Amino acid sequence: MLVTWKYRRRNTIIQRLDPRTRLVFFVFVILALTIPDIWDLRIILPLFAVSLTLFLLSRIEWKDIRRILPYMFILVFFIVGLNGLLSGRGGPSSVTNLPSPVVFEVPIKIPFTDIGWDIPITVSKMWFAITQITRMFTMAMLVIPIPYTMDPNIYGTAFKRMGASDKVSFTMDLAFRFLPTFARDFTITMDAQRARGYELEKLKGGLVGRLQRLAPLIIPVVMQSTVTGEEVIDAMDLRAFGTKPRTWLRDNLKYAGRDYVLLGLGVAIFILCCVLKWGFGIGGYFVPEFFLNLFV
Repeated sequence: MLVTWKYRRRNTIIQRLDPRTRLVFFVFVILALTIPDIWDLRIILPLFAVSLTLFLLSRIEWKDIRRILPYMFILVFFIVGLNGLLSGRGGPSSVTNLPSPVVFEVPIKIPFTDIGWDIPITVSKMWFAITQITRMFTMAMLVIPIPYTMDPNIYGTAFKRMGASDKVSFTMDLAFRFLPTFARDFTITMDAQRARGYELEKLKGGLVGRLQRLAPLIIPVVMQSTVTGEEVIDAMDLRAFGTKPRTWLRDNLKYAGRDYVLLGLGVAIFILCCVLKWGFGIGGYFVPEFFLNLFV
C-alpha cells in the first residue's frame, strides 16, 4: 500500500552508513547554517562543498532525479533568490541599510492602474541573494539522497533507536512515505483518465485552463489519500498500537567506524561555526570588495 521513491541498493559508502548517522549529521549542518547572524559566504561555501561531496558519493542516477531537480531549482532561484534580490528580507537589516550602489531598478506596476514604483537592485541585495541560494542548496543536497538511498523499512527503526517514542517513530515513518504514496496515486489516476480518452498532454488555455483540466485528477487523488489514511488508522487500531511498547522488524542498526567519522565531522562543523561567530565575531553579513568592484 505504501510506496517510496526509486530506492535500490547501491554499493556506496553513503548506503553503508547507519541511517541515524545521516539524520544526525543533517541536523548538525542545519544548526550550523541557522546560527543567528551567520551570513558570511566564506562559512557557507565550505558547508556547501561538504554537502555536494556527499550528494555525489550517493551515486544517484540522473534519470532518477531529473524530474525533481527542475522544481528544486525553480523553488530556490525564483522564490528564495528572487525574494532576496528584490526585497533583501529574510536576513540581517544590514542588507537594506548598508550603503550600496544601485545596479538597476525593476519597475513594478499594479495591473489596470497607474500605481507603481521602482525597486532598486543594489549590490548588497545581489550578494545576499547569492548567499541565500547557496544556503538552500546546501540543505537540499543533503535531503535529496535520503529517499533514494535509505531503505524505507528502517525509517521508523532509525528514529526509535535515536530515542524517539513508538508514536513519534511511526509518525516520522509515515511522513517520509506520504509524498511518494501521493505521487503513486496521482500517476494511477492520470493513467485511468488517459484510458478513458481524457487528454492531459496538451493542456492549453493558460494557468486557469490547466487548473480546470487537472480538476478531475485532484478530487479522486485527495479522496484516495483520505481513504488510505483511514486504512492505516484502522490497521493500527486492530494491532493495538500504542497500548504497550512495540517491536521492530529490523532493529539491528550498529555504528561502524565510518559512522563515527561523519558524526565527528558534524559535531566539529557545528562547534567551529559557534566558535567563529561567538568567539571571534566572524560570520556577520558583508559584501566582499571584489564583488563590489564589479559594479563600481
